[in-house]
Amino acid sequence: MTQTVTATYDDSMKAVNAYDELVSKGFPREKLFLDKETSEVKVIVPDSTQREAEEILKRHGTDEIHARPYEE
Repeated sequence: MTQTVTATYDDSMKAVNAYDELVSKGFPREKLFLDKETSEVKVIVPDSTQREAEEILKRHGTDEIHARPYEE
């Protein structure tokens, strides 16, 4: 199953840094979304890499993180 993991930050630079780390770890850019206005990062991942994505997002001081099934 595929999940959409969403992380919200209190600072847009934290969101940018989390996004950049996901890219550097090999997450495909077409599955990543960065909204600087809301300081939010979304990543679409299979269950097998969900934990890794969440750990990266948390490392940057997320205020809130949640996952839900991806809807095409």
